[in-house]
Amino acid sequence: MPRLPGQSLRLGLGHDSLALVRVGRVFGRGATVLAEARLADAHDSASLRQGLRALLAGAQVAGWPLSVVLADELVRMWQVAPPPNAARPADLEAAASMRYQALFGAPPGGWKIAADWQATRPFLAAALPLALVEGLEEAAREARCHLVEIVPQFVAAMNAWRRQHRPGAWFGLVHGQVLTLAAYDGRALAALRTAVVPPGADREWLESHVAREALRVGVGRPERVQVCGPAPRSWASHEGRLKFGCTLLDDEGSSGQPAAVRLARTGSPA
Repeated sequence: MPRLPGQSLRLGLGHDSLALVRVGRVFGRGATVLAEARLADAHDSASLRQGLRALLAGAQVAGWPLSVVLADELVRMWQVAPPPNAARPADLEAAASMRYQALFGAPPGGWKIAADWQATRPFLAAALPLALVEGLEEAAREARCHLVEIVPQFVAAMNAWRRQHRPGAWFGLVHGQVLTLAAYDGRALAALRTAVVPPGADREWLESHVAREALRVGVGRPERVQVCGPAPRSWASHEGRLKFGCTLLDDEGSSGQPAAVRLARTGSPA
Protein backbone atom coordinates (compact mmCIF):
# COMPACT_ATOMS: atom_id res chain seq x y z
CA MET A 1 0.00 0.00 0.00
CA PRO A 2 1.64 3.32 -1.08
CA ARG A 3 2.17 5.87 1.68
CA LEU A 4 2.08 9.64 1.37
CA PRO A 5 4.15 11.91 3.66
CA GLY A 6 2.50 12.36 7.06
CA GLN A 7 0.27 9.31 6.76
CA SER A 8 0.19 6.59 9.43
CA LEU A 9 -1.96 3.73 10.65
CA ARG A 10 -3.99 3.46 13.83
CA LEU A 11 -5.38 0.24 15.21
CA GLY A 12 -8.35 0.26 17.59
CA LEU A 13 -8.58 -2.81 19.82
CA GLY A 14 -11.70 -3.51 21.88
CA HIS A 15 -12.62 -6.61 23.85
CA ASP A 16 -14.39 -8.13 20.83
CA SER A 17 -13.42 -6.07 17.78
CA LEU A 18 -10.56 -4.58 15.77
CA ALA A 19 -10.37 -1.69 13.32
CA LEU A 20 -7.49 -0.41 11.19
CA VAL A 21 -7.62 3.23 10.10
CA ARG A 22 -5.33 5.31 7.88
CA VAL A 23 -4.86 8.94 8.93
CA GLY A 24 -2.83 11.84 7.53
CA ARG A 25 -1.40 15.11 8.78
CA VAL A 26 -0.52 16.81 5.49
CA PHE A 27 -1.44 14.83 2.39
CA GLY A 28 -4.51 12.65 2.30
CA ARG A 29 -6.01 14.30 5.38
CA GLY A 30 -8.97 12.54 6.90
CA ALA A 31 -9.48 9.05 8.25
CA THR A 32 -10.04 6.04 6.03
CA VAL A 33 -11.22 2.76 7.52
CA LEU A 34 -9.11 0.01 5.93
CA ALA A 35 -10.39 -3.08 7.72
CA GLU A 36 -12.56 -4.26 10.60
CA ALA A 37 -12.74 -7.64 12.32
CA ARG A 38 -14.49 -9.37 15.18
CA LEU A 39 -12.69 -11.12 18.04
CA ALA A 40 -13.92 -13.91 20.28
CA ASP A 41 -12.07 -12.33 23.21
CA ALA A 42 -9.13 -9.91 23.20
CA HIS A 43 -7.88 -11.53 26.43
CA ASP A 44 -7.49 -14.86 24.62
CA SER A 45 -3.97 -14.88 23.11
CA ALA A 46 -4.78 -17.27 20.27
CA SER A 47 -7.90 -15.33 19.22
CA LEU A 48 -6.04 -12.01 19.40
CA ARG A 49 -3.06 -13.20 17.35
CA GLN A 50 -5.30 -14.75 14.71
CA GLY A 51 -7.39 -11.60 14.36
CA LEU A 52 -4.35 -9.33 14.19
CA ARG A 53 -2.61 -11.45 11.55
CA ALA A 54 -5.68 -11.48 9.32
CA LEU A 55 -6.31 -7.76 9.70
CA LEU A 56 -2.73 -6.59 9.08
CA ALA A 57 -1.86 -9.08 6.35
CA GLY A 58 -4.92 -8.11 4.33
CA ALA A 59 -4.06 -4.40 4.53
CA GLN A 60 -0.43 -4.74 3.32
CA VAL A 61 1.06 -2.46 5.97
CA ALA A 62 4.78 -3.22 5.54
CA GLY A 63 6.87 -0.15 6.35
CA TRP A 64 4.00 1.84 7.84
CA PRO A 65 4.09 3.40 11.35
CA LEU A 66 1.35 1.91 13.54
CA SER A 67 -0.19 3.26 16.75
CA VAL A 68 -2.52 1.06 18.82
CA VAL A 69 -5.36 2.42 20.96
CA LEU A 70 -6.75 -0.01 23.54
CA ALA A 71 -10.24 0.10 24.99
CA ASP A 72 -9.98 1.19 28.61
CA GLU A 73 -11.71 -1.99 29.83
CA LEU A 74 -8.65 -3.96 28.66
CA VAL A 75 -6.27 -2.01 30.90
CA ARG A 76 -6.04 -0.77 34.46
CA MET A 77 -5.46 2.90 35.25
CA TRP A 78 -4.89 4.68 38.51
CA GLN A 79 -3.48 7.84 40.02
CA VAL A 80 -0.13 7.74 41.86
CA ALA A 81 1.14 10.21 44.46
CA PRO A 82 4.96 10.32 44.28
CA PRO A 83 6.72 9.60 47.56
CA PRO A 84 8.27 12.55 49.41
CA ASN A 85 11.76 13.42 48.19
CA ALA A 86 11.57 10.96 45.30
CA ALA A 87 14.92 11.22 43.54
CA ARG A 88 15.16 8.16 41.26
CA PRO A 89 12.93 6.54 38.63
CA ALA A 90 12.95 3.44 40.83
CA ASP A 91 11.21 5.41 43.59
CA LEU A 92 8.35 6.32 41.25
CA GLU A 93 8.11 2.78 39.87
CA ALA A 94 7.90 1.38 43.40
CA ALA A 95 5.17 3.87 44.30
CA ALA A 96 3.17 2.89 41.21
CA SER A 97 3.53 -0.82 42.00
CA MET A 98 2.53 -0.37 45.64
CA ARG A 99 -0.54 1.66 44.66
CA TYR A 100 -1.44 -0.98 42.07
CA GLN A 101 -1.31 -3.72 44.70
CA ALA A 102 -3.41 -1.66 47.11
CA LEU A 103 -6.09 -1.07 44.48
CA PHE A 104 -6.19 -4.44 42.71
CA GLY A 105 -5.20 -6.81 45.51
CA ALA A 106 -2.12 -8.39 43.94
CA PRO A 107 1.33 -7.47 42.62
CA PRO A 108 1.40 -6.41 38.94
CA GLY A 109 2.74 -9.73 37.66
CA GLY A 110 1.69 -10.31 34.06
CA TRP A 111 1.08 -6.59 33.51
CA LYS A 112 3.30 -3.93 31.94
CA ILE A 113 3.16 -0.60 33.77
CA ALA A 114 3.59 2.70 31.95
CA ALA A 115 3.08 6.16 33.38
CA ASP A 116 3.54 9.89 33.02
CA TRP A 117 6.29 9.71 35.63
CA GLN A 118 6.43 12.86 37.78
CA ALA A 119 8.47 13.36 40.95
CA THR A 120 6.74 16.55 42.13
CA ARG A 121 3.00 15.96 41.51
CA PRO A 122 0.49 13.09 41.21
CA PHE A 123 0.57 11.29 37.89
CA LEU A 124 -1.49 8.81 35.88
CA ALA A 125 -0.32 5.20 35.54
CA ALA A 126 -1.66 2.38 33.38
CA ALA A 127 -1.08 -1.38 33.39
CA LEU A 128 -1.40 -3.27 30.11
CA PRO A 129 -1.74 -7.08 29.98
CA LEU A 130 1.70 -8.39 29.06
CA ALA A 131 0.27 -11.13 26.83
CA LEU A 132 -1.70 -8.53 24.87
CA VAL A 133 1.37 -6.32 24.43
CA GLU A 134 3.45 -9.27 23.26
CA GLY A 135 0.72 -10.29 20.81
CA LEU A 136 0.67 -6.81 19.29
CA GLU A 137 4.46 -6.70 19.04
CA GLU A 138 4.55 -10.11 17.36
CA ALA A 139 1.83 -9.15 14.87
CA ALA A 140 3.66 -5.94 13.96
CA ARG A 141 6.92 -7.84 13.36
CA GLU A 142 5.16 -10.36 11.14
CA ALA A 143 3.47 -7.59 9.13
CA ARG A 144 6.79 -5.66 8.98
CA CYS A 145 5.22 -2.41 10.21
CA HIS A 146 6.70 -0.09 12.84
CA LEU A 147 4.85 -0.23 16.16
CA VAL A 148 5.05 3.35 17.48
CA GLU A 149 2.97 3.13 20.66
CA ILE A 150 0.33 1.18 22.55
CA VAL A 151 -1.88 3.48 24.59
CA PRO A 152 -5.23 3.28 26.47
CA GLN A 153 -8.01 5.28 24.88
CA PHE A 154 -8.32 7.65 27.83
CA VAL A 155 -4.62 8.51 27.66
CA ALA A 156 -4.80 8.98 23.88
CA ALA A 157 -7.72 11.39 24.35
CA MET A 158 -5.99 13.33 27.13
CA ASN A 159 -2.85 13.72 25.03
CA ALA A 160 -4.84 14.85 21.99
CA TRP A 161 -6.69 17.58 23.91
CA ARG A 162 -3.85 18.57 26.24
CA ARG A 163 -3.43 22.04 24.72
CA GLN A 164 -7.14 22.77 25.03
CA HIS A 165 -7.32 21.66 28.66
CA ARG A 166 -8.15 24.55 30.95
CA PRO A 167 -6.40 24.76 34.34
CA GLY A 168 -8.66 23.26 37.01
CA ALA A 169 -11.15 21.82 34.53
CA TRP A 170 -12.00 18.14 34.76
CA PHE A 171 -11.44 16.04 31.65
CA GLY A 172 -13.83 13.27 30.62
CA LEU A 173 -14.19 10.56 27.99
CA VAL A 174 -17.39 8.77 27.02
CA HIS A 175 -16.99 5.37 25.37
CA GLY A 176 -19.34 2.40 25.37
CA GLN A 177 -21.81 4.04 27.82
CA VAL A 178 -18.99 4.61 30.32
CA LEU A 179 -17.80 8.03 31.51
CA THR A 180 -14.24 8.28 32.77
CA LEU A 181 -13.32 11.51 34.55
CA ALA A 182 -9.93 12.89 35.49
CA ALA A 183 -10.61 15.04 38.56
CA TYR A 184 -8.18 17.87 39.16
CA ASP A 185 -7.34 19.94 42.21
CA GLY A 186 -6.00 23.07 40.56
CA ARG A 187 -3.41 21.77 38.11
CA ALA A 188 -2.79 18.52 40.01
CA LEU A 189 -4.49 15.26 39.06
CA ALA A 190 -6.53 14.22 42.09
CA ALA A 191 -8.22 10.99 40.94
CA LEU A 192 -9.52 8.97 38.04
CA ARG A 193 -13.20 8.03 38.32
CA THR A 194 -15.33 5.77 36.12
CA ALA A 195 -19.11 5.35 36.01
CA VAL A 196 -21.74 3.86 33.74
CA VAL A 197 -23.84 6.48 31.95
CA PRO A 198 -27.50 5.45 32.38
CA PRO A 199 -29.89 5.61 29.41
CA GLY A 200 -31.30 9.11 29.01
CA ALA A 201 -28.65 10.73 31.22
CA ASP A 202 -29.19 14.48 30.92
CA ARG A 203 -27.44 17.57 32.24
CA GLU A 204 -28.99 17.10 35.69
CA TRP A 205 -27.43 13.64 35.89
CA LEU A 206 -24.03 15.01 34.90
CA GLU A 207 -24.20 17.79 37.48
CA SER A 208 -25.20 15.37 40.25
CA HIS A 209 -22.52 12.89 39.24
CA VAL A 210 -19.75 15.51 39.20
CA ALA A 211 -20.87 16.88 42.59
CA ARG A 212 -20.80 13.38 44.14
CA GLU A 213 -17.38 12.60 42.71
CA ALA A 214 -15.97 15.89 43.98
CA LEU A 215 -17.16 14.98 47.49
CA ARG A 216 -15.69 11.47 47.25
CA VAL A 217 -12.34 12.71 46.00
CA GLY A 218 -12.27 15.61 48.48
CA VAL A 219 -11.87 18.46 46.01
CA GLY A 220 -14.04 21.38 45.00
CA ARG A 221 -16.55 21.08 42.18
CA PRO A 222 -14.88 22.19 38.93
CA GLU A 223 -15.85 25.33 37.07
CA ARG A 224 -15.77 23.38 33.80
CA VAL A 225 -15.83 19.79 32.55
CA GLN A 226 -14.37 19.07 29.11
CA VAL A 227 -15.74 15.86 27.59
CA CYS A 228 -14.78 14.00 24.42
CA GLY A 229 -16.45 10.99 22.86
CA PRO A 230 -20.16 10.48 22.03
CA ALA A 231 -21.54 12.36 25.03
CA PRO A 232 -25.20 13.45 25.12
CA ARG A 233 -25.55 16.82 23.42
CA SER A 234 -27.69 18.03 26.34
CA TRP A 235 -24.57 18.07 28.53
CA ALA A 236 -23.21 21.14 26.75
CA SER A 237 -23.52 24.45 28.57
CA HIS A 238 -26.49 26.64 27.77
CA GLU A 239 -28.50 29.42 29.39
CA GLY A 240 -29.82 28.48 32.80
CA ARG A 241 -27.16 25.82 33.49
CA LEU A 242 -24.67 27.68 35.61
CA LYS A 243 -23.41 25.14 38.18
CA PHE A 244 -20.40 24.53 35.94
CA GLY A 245 -19.60 24.81 32.25
CA CYS A 246 -19.42 21.73 30.05
CA THR A 247 -17.57 21.68 26.74
CA LEU A 248 -18.08 18.80 24.29
CA LEU A 249 -14.81 18.46 22.43
CA ASP A 250 -15.72 15.97 19.67
CA ASP A 251 -17.79 16.63 16.59
CA GLU A 252 -21.20 15.02 16.41
CA GLY A 253 -20.57 13.36 13.03
CA SER A 254 -18.39 10.53 14.36
CA SER A 255 -20.84 9.31 17.02
CA GLY A 256 -22.37 6.65 14.75
CA GLN A 257 -19.09 4.90 13.95
CA PRO A 258 -18.33 1.38 15.23
CA ALA A 259 -16.62 1.28 18.62
CA ALA A 260 -13.32 -0.07 17.27
CA VAL A 261 -13.17 2.68 14.64
CA ARG A 262 -13.76 5.33 17.30
CA LEU A 263 -10.98 3.74 19.32
CA ALA A 264 -8.57 3.88 16.40
CA ARG A 265 -9.39 7.52 15.71
CA THR A 266 -8.97 8.68 19.32
CA GLY A 267 -6.09 11.13 19.40
CA SER A 268 -5.53 10.97 15.65
CA PRO A 269 -4.70 14.07 13.60
CA ALA A 270 -7.75 13.49 11.35
